[in-house]
Amino acid sequence: MPTPTPQKPQTPPHPAKPAPLPTTPLDGTDLAILGALVDDGRMTNAALAARVGVAESTCAYRVRALRQAGVIESINARLNLAALGHPINAIIKVRLGSHTGDLVRALYDNLVDVPGALTVLHMAGDDDFLLHVAVESPEKLRDLILEHVTVHPVVRQTETQLVFEVRDGRGVLPRRR
Repeated sequence: MPTPTPQKPQTPPHPAKPAPLPTTPLDGTDLAILGALVDDGRMTNAALAARVGVAESTCAYRVRALRQAGVIESINARLNLAALGHPINAIIKVRLGSHTGDLVRALYDNLVDVPGALTVLHMAGDDDFLLHVAVESPEKLRDLILEHVTVHPVVRQTETQLVFEVRDGRGVLPRRR
């Protein structure tokens, strides 16, 4: 008897509402914790507490409060896409011919689920969506666009730009001394 294929967990069709923002402003300790976690999200609570200069229990409490307040949404692994066989990065600009709410939401849900999609941005302006993808080859990029993007009747036009290099920006946290 064949082994059943694992099912992909069902995701809600629309992102959940964000958690309420903290009612009190973030202090220097909170900002130091956030900065340290941005630098190394794998840091243990003990190492984080030592780096920030607070007791471990205080640090654990602060991190939990920042998560519950929705300030920390997730901590993720950064993957070397080329090492995984996806050395081609591209930005696909998507323009729509119609902006009917249900069609736009359906397209957004589909774009997020495109194999190789790294980030999908719903935009205002000339372009309606920006789709950042990583693929194995130029041919796979072409196929991705033809099979997953332009097949949607609401899509009027696409424009693809190759990405040569990606660097992190400074972010929104104050500079650490």
